Amino acid sequence: MGKGGEGSGDGAKVEEEENMAAWLVSVNTLKIQPFRLPSLGPYDVRVRMKAVGICGSDVHYLKTLRCAHFVVKEPMVIGHECAGIIEEVGSEVKSLVVGDRVALEPGISCWRCKYCKGGRYNLCPDMKFFATPPVHGSLANQVIHPADLCFKLPENVSLEEGAMCEPLSVGIHACRRANVGSETNVLIMGAGPIGLVTMLAARAFGAPRIIIVDVDGYRLSVAKSLGADDVVKVSTNNQDIDEDVVQIQKSMGSDIDVSFDCAGFSKTMSTALNATHAGGKVCLVGMGHNEMTVPLTPAAAREVDVVGIFRYKDTWPLCIEFLRSGKIDVKPLITHRFGFSQEEVVEAFEVSARGGDAIKVMFNL
Repeated sequence: MGKGGEGSGDGAKVEEEENMAAWLVSVNTLKIQPFRLPSLGPYDVRVRMKAVGICGSDVHYLKTLRCAHFVVKEPMVIGHECAGIIEEVGSEVKSLVVGDRVALEPGISCWRCKYCKGGRYNLCPDMKFFATPPVHGSLANQVIHPADLCFKLPENVSLEEGAMCEPLSVGIHACRRANVGSETNVLIMGAGPIGLVTMLAARAFGAPRIIIVDVDGYRLSVAKSLGADDVVKVSTNNQDIDEDVVQIQKSMGSDIDVSFDCAGFSKTMSTALNATHAGGKVCLVGMGHNEMTVPLTPAAAREVDVVGIFRYKDTWPLCIEFLRSGKIDVKPLITHRFGFSQEEVVEAFEVSARGGDAIKVMFNL
């Protein structure tokens, strides 16, 4: 179990029982219940949550009790996109003080394995990550978390924007993996929340032209309003891939250097592989399907590199700087806001699961 906390038992103190959290107790069932926190360690802080966003993985857990190979086997506190205010600091914490506003990086790595020592702590096999079973999440009044994973927010960056550092980190990590720069023309498959933050990140990294593809006209209109150079609406039919590729390449007007598949389906990945020019790169970001059938041999013959990403590493400082400087504006992505009551928690997840005009659903605690 991670630092988030544990279920309330009979021996919990009254003041501890006042800390409430949104528990995933069974399929499609969330309940606000007491959430007992562990004792504060010398390098930990206690944070009062103020903003928590709903991620697609949270919805997957709610609907199926699983996401990829992670399976919920017992009640679990949900949520991992979060920011809050420091209420208590451990005896050895020097970097933060009570009252600081912070964004929380949700994964606690072991710092002992070869991946951590090699600088790729996001691949740590012993990672304890908010709301990834069996670790509890952060949709709660308060959590305990390591101080070095809590990043102070500048005065001009809101707590909601701080919570958005988590999804934005995915886009930033993807752009780093794909080496996006000022000479990189970018194609993005999928105009959902991750596709949109990847677009914002790619622009901040200097990409001169960005095309976004989706099946949903509304989401494409949002992408256009956020700065996409052009958008392409496609069908879900695999038979249309060749036609889609022609349309996408025409829209780009030049070589596609890097493609991001932010959906993760056979069709989106196949389209990305076929559309990217010889010697280019395709980065798989979305995880819509665990297995795909894609044209790897033709892509290999054109030396198209395929890279994957898993979460992120060392991204919060850059996220915060992009937000502070105004180079990235995530505020338009927050389309729905809810309080922290039983009724609002249920409604918020229903809104997020429906999609439609909901991009990022945010709780204000």
